[in-house]
Amino acid sequence: MRPTAPQPRPPFLAATATGLPIPGEPDPSGPDEARRHRKQRLAAALRLFGRYGFGEGISGHISVRDPEYPDRFWVNPFGVSFRRVRVADLICVDATGRVVAGSHQVNPSAFVIHSQIHELRPGAEAAAHGHTPHARALGALGRLLDPIDQESAAFYGRQALYGDYQGPSVSVEQGRDIAESLGDNRAILLRHHGLITVGGSLEEAVHWFLTYESCAQVQLLARAAGTPQTLTHEQAVAAGAGFGDEQLGRFSFQLLWDEITAEQPDLLHE
Repeated sequence: MRPTAPQPRPPFLAATATGLPIPGEPDPSGPDEARRHRKQRLAAALRLFGRYGFGEGISGHISVRDPEYPDRFWVNPFGVSFRRVRVADLICVDATGRVVAGSHQVNPSAFVIHSQIHELRPGAEAAAHGHTPHARALGALGRLLDPIDQESAAFYGRQALYGDYQGPSVSVEQGRDIAESLGDNRAILLRHHGLITVGGSLEEAVHWFLTYESCAQVQLLARAAGTPQTLTHEQAVAAGAGFGDEQLGRFSFQLLWDEITAEQPDLLHE
């Protein structure tokens, strides 16, 4: 039997995994430019957390690995509101927990959790953590996201539930246990605690966080109203290939970057 000739790609589909016209990632000229890019996106991500009401007192942090020193990461400082953080406020922390850049202190929980994730997951350039209401409610039920729609399918087979709560995370041992339980997943739901997502870029990690929290809300609403119908395995895999695409996650953040920097340009103050 003669093999079927490949069909030409329709002109309305771009040459990306999803067929969407997603532009490529920026190509910084060196570590200084790459660092500035990451810090700006980090400050914007923190402001977005503030905009969505993800602040819970001193809790919640987002980190991004330094482009030059892989054992260091940039993170929001202790005691600065998500709504007010600027590039100038960000701090860089080394593998021992010492602040090597910036004038603020580090949240101990931010260090023990993020340092271990960055150490055990070399491909995780960023991690986002928050104590958001719908993720906390889902965790209290001991449930992960069911594939009830396209967005939740992004986490199909890519999420973990951590139930070994031992109080606030202030020990490196507990941070390592969380990082080990995360494994190769892109999200881990901490029972009695909150949510962590990771990604190959800061943009991706933050997009997964926003999407997971939104999906948790939808699932809780659907279960309160009745019994949601889930996607089949085949449907969930197909939906996850599209809505779980890393390029799509990165570019989705770009839209939010455009919004928040237009609304709150002071976040870029260095």
